[in-house]
Amino acid sequence: MWDFETEPEFQEKLDWINEFVAEEIEPLEAIARDLGWPKFMKRRNELKQIVKEHDLWACHLGPELGGKGYGQVKLALMNEILGRSGSAPGIFGAQAPDTGNMEILAHYGNDEQKKKWLEPLMAGEIYSAYSMTEPLGGSDPTSFTTRAEKIGDEWVINGEKWFTSNGQFATILLVMVVTNPDVSAYDGMSMFVVPKDTPGVEIVRNFGTGTEEIGRGNHAWIKYNDVRVPAENLLGPEGKAFAIAQTRLGGGRIHHAMRSVATLKVCLDAMCERVLSRHTKGEILANKQMVQEQIADAWTDVQMFRLLVLQSAWKIDKYQDYTKVRKDIAAVKARLPEVLINTVHKAMHIHGAIGVSNELPFSRMWQGAPSMGIADGPSEVHKVTVAQQVLKDYEPHEGLWPRLHIPTRREEAKKKLAWLLEEEMANA
Repeated sequence: MWDFETEPEFQEKLDWINEFVAEEIEPLEAIARDLGWPKFMKRRNELKQIVKEHDLWACHLGPELGGKGYGQVKLALMNEILGRSGSAPGIFGAQAPDTGNMEILAHYGNDEQKKKWLEPLMAGEIYSAYSMTEPLGGSDPTSFTTRAEKIGDEWVINGEKWFTSNGQFATILLVMVVTNPDVSAYDGMSMFVVPKDTPGVEIVRNFGTGTEEIGRGNHAWIKYNDVRVPAENLLGPEGKAFAIAQTRLGGGRIHHAMRSVATLKVCLDAMCERVLSRHTKGEILANKQMVQEQIADAWTDVQMFRLLVLQSAWKIDKYQDYTKVRKDIAAVKARLPEVLINTVHKAMHIHGAIGVSNELPFSRMWQGAPSMGIADGPSEVHKVTVAQQVLKDYEPHEGLWPRLHIPTRREEAKKKLAWLLEEEMANA
């Protein structure tokens, strides 16, 4: 059964979330600098508690994993609201990179690991980071050089990781390393949980993106210098980090897209309000046909992308297996930066001079949009994945001419329906 409606009970929750974000979270963000960090965090934690009281904290995980079991479709609908605020996902326990890290701890962690790290992570008592990308290897696991060697009851990690988002605030680092260099990277890499305060973990520096000040930002360059972790810190089976990573990255990719739908809707709403409010050449902007074209294109792009995200989320809920939704997630991730860049640019342009100023959010959105084509794998890789997955469902066509060759099809039809043609000739 196809159904594009939200059940009334959950719609009530979405309505509450929308009002809560508008009335509590967005005003708090607006005065964050005036409040200062301690007061901001104090109020942020108070808002977290309100969310928990409404049973809306980290609710995308199933009850067997410690969540509320709302699933990915409902998380997508929530993120269409939460994504318009930088703080809202964290206040609802749905922030990157923690949501993806929660999933792999839930799926691959043993009981002790879940109690030690997943439970406090879900409770918002600690933060995490995913330490995979390397300075030279990028996000290609076959190029990774960070190693872990088993010495007695410990694993000793050496190497460096790059662009470990949230590394400076994390309590634990989920680190993907080579444990067996003699086999394929798909069978020779393992995942470890490394507490950040472990001796040998060195944050060389933090960096940001775009126009953020040099030396500041939320992405860490980390060196692992003889970092010793006990054998029980191995997450999942030895040598299976690539499979574990697909669970983590699959979730991370679709969650990025969910939150970006909120940004797209903010831009579309702002465009529509602007063209109905702004007058030029004796009439409102909304009467200009070229403006109408931009509104129509933006609305269509946003709707198509949103539906692709929701359908992919529905498939994740249905199959409970990210590998079965690999094509869909890759398609979402490949289209994300294109739709985001185009829509933000339209909103910026329609607002004129103030659209490119620092008094509206569009410049910041536009600057951040290209990162969606890099985070969790470049767009080119995802497009290759889509093509490969699509082509698996097809076979080559035999014969000289393409299957749609009209003369050939006409001759085949004549043979197939010869009796009908003969009947027609007999009646002529």
